[in-house]
Amino acid sequence: MHQALYRKWRPSHFDDVCGQDHITSILKYEVANNKTTHAYLFCGSRGTGKTTCAKILSKAVNCEHPINGNPCNACPSCLAVDSGTATDVYEMDAASNNGVDNIRDIRDEVLYTPSELKNRVYIIDEVHMLSPSAFNALLKTLEEPPENVIFILATTETQKIPATILSRCQRFDFRRIPTKTISDRLMYIAKEEGLKVEEDAAFLIAKLAQGGMRDAISMLELCSGEHEEITTEVVIETTGTNSRSSVVKTINAIHEKNYETILDQINTLHTSSLDLTVFWNDLLSYYRDMFVVKNTKSPKSYLDVTENEFEEIKQTASKFTNAAIASHINQLEECFYAMQKPNASKRICAEMALIRMCDNKLVLSNEVLAERISNIEDKLSSDNFTVAATTPPSSVSENVIQTERKASEESFAANNNEPETEKIEEPVYANKEQKRTLKQLNSWPEVVKKYSKTDPSTSSFLGMSYAYKDGNDIVIRVSGKFTYDIIHQTNVKEKLISLINSTEGTSITASNLKVEINAEKPVFDEETGIDEIIQNSQ
Repeated sequence: MHQALYRKWRPSHFDDVCGQDHITSILKYEVANNKTTHAYLFCGSRGTGKTTCAKILSKAVNCEHPINGNPCNACPSCLAVDSGTATDVYEMDAASNNGVDNIRDIRDEVLYTPSELKNRVYIIDEVHMLSPSAFNALLKTLEEPPENVIFILATTETQKIPATILSRCQRFDFRRIPTKTISDRLMYIAKEEGLKVEEDAAFLIAKLAQGGMRDAISMLELCSGEHEEITTEVVIETTGTNSRSSVVKTINAIHEKNYETILDQINTLHTSSLDLTVFWNDLLSYYRDMFVVKNTKSPKSYLDVTENEFEEIKQTASKFTNAAIASHINQLEECFYAMQKPNASKRICAEMALIRMCDNKLVLSNEVLAERISNIEDKLSSDNFTVAATTPPSSVSENVIQTERKASEESFAANNNEPETEKIEEPVYANKEQKRTLKQLNSWPEVVKKYSKTDPSTSSFLGMSYAYKDGNDIVIRVSGKFTYDIIHQTNVKEKLISLINSTEGTSITASNLKVEINAEKPVFDEETGIDEIIQNSQ
């Protein structure tokens, strides 16, 4: 009967276990110095060597001729454990034997001395599946088992183990095996099995295994089916994953805003029955790699890629800013969650998300705004930034004044049902060459405030004006011709004169009220000879 490769190539001693040196070194030391404890807890993701180390440890503690903590694999005890005939080594799957009765059976058995071997070993796999009652039944026995009894518990979900169990075990955490380590192991197995495997194909299989050696060896056997040589294309076709070229092609299309290529890529995935969520995860991983390349001094330490793939990522990352990468990752995550909703159309979700990523104006979010600001800052800091031709400032001001005048005339006409007065004289502009002394009219803000209560529609135009005393005259300086015309309206002028007289205690007439167009405050400047002085009248 054919034996699966992952079973055939399961390590038989600690030195063969890949990527777990921090654990195997301690176990070898304990076995070699007869310092093994009564209970072990092996934690870690699938395929990282938990059950394998448990089997090796069960042999090592019973081996008649151990070699530096490793089992000899030749003595009757080692051979009995390997063949599964050793009654003193008991393996239990807690996923299907999780009741309190199963633990009670173990509790009754440990009272008897080992029948054949030196130590009785209980390996309980997926121990987190035990019921609360089963855990409680195990507590006392696990803490103080009879002599020559060892418990080895294995689990993939440590957080489900009660603290009372954890405190009674010597805990070992199995790490994910590095991609390079898995790849090298696959090449070794392929060589021994007479398989032709490309290095890039072995690396891809190792990457797809996500740190699990068993998954990697199983995929290697799957890909070896009817193919004379295992290539990258064979791995992609056999495992149903997405090619790296399609991911890169999609990201380049996003940068170039090539909608046709984007739609073609999604259509190809859809018609080939490939899972879009897998492709989406590949996109997210690639964007993550780009961010690492752009923002770390030694990016290769954080990437599981070949040298060619690293250069490809580096080239692609140079096309995007950090803000753009962050914005795209956020949009990819939102789309991924949208795909998980019941009855969601993954194809439409994917297409619209990628189209929005092409044009950040289609998305309103903080990340997109940050991206747009970053683009503007980059352009400003470069020498290629140009500004579109604009109207000269004077023309702009005149256009603004004309627009303002038109809108205000409509408002004024709607709120004042008085007949038009006679034609207003030509506006008077302040003459800076004229030498005179102006005193600031301190009560002007109060006058404007009182006026706003009588005529709110026109009072807003007086807010940017200034008033001064020039002998017996009052000079009002305004910013534009429209305000100038407003003040010269008969009813407006009369109201202002009345308010000034009541506030200042004066008796000026219409001939004493002068209006000038000048938005600036008068100042004294010896160099220009402008002799306009503002004095605060007390």
